[in-house]
Amino acid sequence: MRWDAPPLLAAPPDARPRIERSALTRVHGALTCYEVQARTALDRTPEGWALSPYRGCAQACRYCSVRRGHRYLGLDAEGDFDSRIVVRTNIVRRLRAELGSRWDGEHITVGVGGDCYQGVEEVYRLMPGLVAALREAGAPFTVFTKSRLILRDADLLAAAPGAGAVVSIAFVDDRIRRSVEPGAPSAQKRLELVAELNERGVACGVAMAPILPLLTDSPDQLAATVRRIADSGAVSVVPHVLRLPPGAREWYLAWLGEHHPTLVPRYAELYGRSADAEPGYVRGLTGQVLQLAARYGLGPTRPEQPLPLALPRQAQLTLL
Repeated sequence: MRWDAPPLLAAPPDARPRIERSALTRVHGALTCYEVQARTALDRTPEGWALSPYRGCAQACRYCSVRRGHRYLGLDAEGDFDSRIVVRTNIVRRLRAELGSRWDGEHITVGVGGDCYQGVEEVYRLMPGLVAALREAGAPFTVFTKSRLILRDADLLAAAPGAGAVVSIAFVDDRIRRSVEPGAPSAQKRLELVAELNERGVACGVAMAPILPLLTDSPDQLAATVRRIADSGAVSVVPHVLRLPPGAREWYLAWLGEHHPTLVPRYAELYGRSADAEPGYVRGLTGQVLQLAARYGLGPTRPEQPLPLALPRQAQLTLL
């Protein structure tokens, strides 16, 4: 009689990141993309709804406040966030279903989990379908981006009555941009993008975000940035001071310690254990920007082109 001996040792655990055990993995150049089936398209935030076709962002901004989400996927919030992108391949179908069921008519912010027009959008082309679904539902929505790829869809956005765009331009010092936003276009290119979107019928404002304490917050720097934003034809400007939630905090402060070590103690005073800078500092800086904006004929919004007054707070988003 033959006996089959049971294995003496259990099979070793799967050491791969959680996301790799449930996604189809493809490599596009320097980027690893995890193709997943989204359970939901729309996420609730304090300001309304958020829609993100991608998680992670190759623009590699050191301060990005949604970096923490990569940790829940078994990835790190640092280099993995910049190079390992989650692609929600079925998101157009999910969005169409939810616009007819879950959605309650409130504003939708597009591009919270990562720039929706970052480079992988050239491969996956999810945004045209999302814009079409939002337009057909009559949904008011705003696309947040730094990328000129949005111009590909400018005609689609211009045809959607409730659509707008916001481009992030917090400072115009390209030396700082190359260090802290290494994968993003220059401020000049983003200013040109704002002008072109407005010329093509897409109401485009600017999020002056994030203003970096002690690096881009001097009166001269603020004035130069607001003046150039006004010259671009932006329909609005809204200032936001750097936030440092977990994930972004460690990565940004590591950069600060390497490039500007003398500023680390002042940051410890400004932020303590909070994600937000000291309230008095935030109020003073925001007030300076709004005074400059008024001088140049700008404000949080212009009545003829209403856009959201604030960037969406980063509530925990659906991971897949």
